[in-house]
Amino acid sequence: MQSIVEVQQLTKKFPVGTGFFTALKEIDLSFTRGEFAGLVGPSGSGKTTLLNIIGSLDIPSSGEVVVMGNSVSRLTARQAALLRKQQLGFIFQNYNLLPVYTVYENVEFPLLLLNLSASERKSRVLETLEWVGLTDKINSRPAELSGGECQRVAIARAMVKRPVLVLADEPTANLDSVNSHNILKTMLRLNEELKTSFIFATHDEKVIAYLRRIIRLEDGRVVADEQVTPTNT
Repeated sequence: MQSIVEVQQLTKKFPVGTGFFTALKEIDLSFTRGEFAGLVGPSGSGKTTLLNIIGSLDIPSSGEVVVMGNSVSRLTARQAALLRKQQLGFIFQNYNLLPVYTVYENVEFPLLLLNLSASERKSRVLETLEWVGLTDKINSRPAELSGGECQRVAIARAMVKRPVLVLADEPTANLDSVNSHNILKTMLRLNEELKTSFIFATHDEKVIAYLRRIIRLEDGRVVADEQVTPTNT
């Protein structure tokens, strides 16, 4: 099976006062194409930090993280941006939507960076908005949406370019149970049909029920890594 992420002896430290806080401690992990995996643990366990480094939004203090053949530590800012633009999709807790853009324009934005034709962009945006149940909000702006609707726009934006890997930080945090399950089923379909890989950072039991691999973190260390049978499919 093709490996898309290799994490080797990863340690991440942040300066605190006159010392350092070690958020990740000698992490070793590997992810293959088509995984539906979750980093699971309480707040402060290192989930988001690990996700950010895999996404080339941060770099290791020591050790190495290789994403689709690219060593994160060795990438220039331009190379890291290119990797994110072409290969990765991100879903953040705080949406990061562009407030002056409509729902359509927010979802279309990643496709503008890929130089697709207008007809191809339109087709992909409309299809993706249908997946997340927002076709009736195409012309709305973020301020006119509920928190759950904003989260669904953020999910659509991450999925619209059909990335190789989606990194999702608590993607259902602002969704009710029905929308959470609908979104997770959509992600699962993308995973199965397009072989899009997903790595979640979560402590939401609704998300955990869909995972095929659970990696448990505590105090910056991996304490368990197991393949599981999802209880929701």
